[in-house]
Amino acid sequence: MRDAAFAREVIDGERFMTLATADEDGRPWASPVWFGHDGYREFVWVSHQEVQHSRNIEARPDIAIVIFDSKQTPGDGRAVYMAATAGRSEHGLDAFNRRGREQGLREWTEADVSGDARLRLYCATVTEWSVLREDRDIRIPVDVGAPTP
Repeated sequence: MRDAAFAREVIDGERFMTLATADEDGRPWASPVWFGHDGYREFVWVSHQEVQHSRNIEARPDIAIVIFDSKQTPGDGRAVYMAATAGRSEHGLDAFNRRGREQGLREWTEADVSGDARLRLYCATVTEWSVLREDRDIRIPVDVGAPTP
C-alpha cells in the first residue's frame, strides 16, 4: 500500500529532488537539487542566488517538488509529489548537514551561505504530499509530515 511510510521511504532513499518553478511571466523551469529535510515538512538546499530557479522563487514562491527513484522500472511509480512555498532561509543548515553526514559529505557553515558567499540556503515548506496509485497515474494525497528523521 502506498501511504506516508512509502513516501518517507522514497524521500529517504534519494539524494536529489526536482524543483518545478516558474518565472514572473509563468514560464516553467525544472531543476534537480541535492537536499536535506527536517521532519519531511521542510526541505532545504543550497543554490547560487542568480540561477534561474532561485530567481523564479524570488518572483513566485509557490513551487512543486518531485522526488523519485530514477533507477525504477517504468510504471513502478516510486515517487513523491509535493506542493510547497519556498524562499531563502536563515535556518535549516542543521537539517542540511545532518543529511550530508549520512551521505559522507562535508559540513557546511553559516559562512558558506551568508555574507559575501555566492551560495544561499533555501527552504521549501510543504503544504501537500501525494504518491501515485499503484495501478495507474493518479495521485493520492498522503500526510508525510509527522515523524522527524
